Amino acid sequence: MVKSVYGVGFLLFVATMVIFFAMYFFGMNTEYFNNSLLINAFLLPAVYLAGAYYSVHIEKKKGFPMGFREVFGRAFKPMFFGGLLSVLAMFLFLNFADPAAKDLLNYQYIERQKTELNKEYVKAKTGLADKEAQAELERKYQERLQSFSPEMIKGKDMFTLRQFFYYFAAILVFYVILSVFFGSFFRNKPTV
Repeated sequence: MVKSVYGVGFLLFVATMVIFFAMYFFGMNTEYFNNSLLINAFLLPAVYLAGAYYSVHIEKKKGFPMGFREVFGRAFKPMFFGGLLSVLAMFLFLNFADPAAKDLLNYQYIERQKTELNKEYVKAKTGLADKEAQAELERKYQERLQSFSPEMIKGKDMFTLRQFFYYFAAILVFYVILSVFFGSFFRNKPTV
């Protein structure tokens, strides 16, 4: 089973879900959103890189010549399959099995945005000496703060099916870049 691209993709799905649930059970705290971002930025790309490499490696071990297209497919398909299953499973879990976790993530996302806005405001304010520029900065800051009012954030959900497909589209860019890299460097060079 592991020799097929879908078998490797399924292993990637299992690894992703193990990481997801480990974070869910052991890391749900005041830094749940930030820690999830770090895992998505650093750990999961390494897991998918290893999965793509393994998929290409087991095919290259057979000794058949592989061009760019074959290597690209062996790298991309398992990542696509495992990533799609993972995104769908996370969507179903957060929206139906534990909506409270989704609410916590949404809350922490909004709080992070507020914190970033305040940091940028303080940083920009310290560099301004002109009264007119300070007044403009203050006006823009107050306008932006209005977007965090309870009326504006009510019903704001970063974990809808549409958002998950946006996330998956962004992840696909990573998969394509990684697959192009694999296709370029692991293809059999033509002999002259």
